[in-house]
Amino acid sequence: MTAGALRRVKPPKEPASDSETRVRDDHHESLRLWLRLLSCSTLIENHIRQRLQGEFATTLPRFDLMAQLERCPEGLKMGELSKRLMVTGGNVTGITDLLEKEDLVARVTDAHDRRAFRVTLTPSGQRLFKRMAAAHERWIIELFAGLPAKTKQQLAGLLNHLKDHVRHEHSRAEGSV
Repeated sequence: MTAGALRRVKPPKEPASDSETRVRDDHHESLRLWLRLLSCSTLIENHIRQRLQGEFATTLPRFDLMAQLERCPEGLKMGELSKRLMVTGGNVTGITDLLEKEDLVARVTDAHDRRAFRVTLTPSGQRLFKRMAAAHERWIIELFAGLPAKTKQQLAGLLNHLKDHVRHEHSRAEGSV
C-alpha cells in the first residue's frame, strides 16, 4: 500500500450529549422518564430558538412575551407577565424595554389604576407576531410530522395525566408545609 493510498479515517461521531445521556440502567424508571421528557423538550426548544433567530432575528423570550400579549389585547401588567412567563420582573422589564424601542409593544396607563401601566402589542407588533406565530406553528407541525395522529393523541393524553398528577402532588406537598 502506498502512502497515497492511505486515507484518514474520521473517528465515529459521538451522539449529541443531552439530559438523557446521563441515564444508567440502575436509575429509577421515573428518573429515566423525566430525563427523556427534558431531552425532547430541550431539542424542540433549541430548534425553535434557532428558527426564530434565523428567520425573524428574535429570541424565544421575546416571542413568548409577545404571545402572552397577543392573548390579552387589553394588555398585561408587568407582574402578570412575569408570572405567566415564570421569570423575574427584571427579565420582563429588559425584554419589554427592547420591544418598546422597536415599537412592537407600548406601555399604557391602566384604566383602573393610574399608578400602574399595562403592556400591549402595537399594530406593528401584532403584524410581526402574527407572522412569527404562523411560522412557529409550521415548525412544530414539521417536528411532529413523523408521528401518526393516533400516537400524538395518546401522547397528549398521557402527558395530560402526568400534568394532573404532578399538580395534585404539588398541591398536596404545599398543604403539608
